[in-house]
Amino acid sequence: MHDHDSHCIFCRIAKGEIPSRKVYEDEELFAFHDINPAAPVHFLLIPKQHIASMAQVTDEHAPLLGRMLALVPRLALEQGCKPFPDGGFRIMVNTGDEGGQEVHHLHLHVMGGPRPWRKG
Repeated sequence: MHDHDSHCIFCRIAKGEIPSRKVYEDEELFAFHDINPAAPVHFLLIPKQHIASMAQVTDEHAPLLGRMLALVPRLALEQGCKPFPDGGFRIMVNTGDEGGQEVHHLHLHVMGGPRPWRKG
């Protein structure tokens, strides 16, 4: 598995080659606002390492995925989600074409804000 894919838009965003509205960055992770938000708060959290989708995740990725999930609550609050239990957020991971994945680089959608955007 390659660390980066030069043709992947999310790899290029994480490397700063394509501009984004950055939310967070460290050595392994990058978060940025979705360009077509589906909620008042909507950002993506990606690993800098190129992993095509959740279907390619193995046991070796467990620490990285754990860091991603553990970071979400802090970033969601910083971006304007209200705290639990009155507030909250949704985490969505689309996997593969049939799962609605449009960019083949693992990413978590983090969405929240006032309820009218929610379906169900």
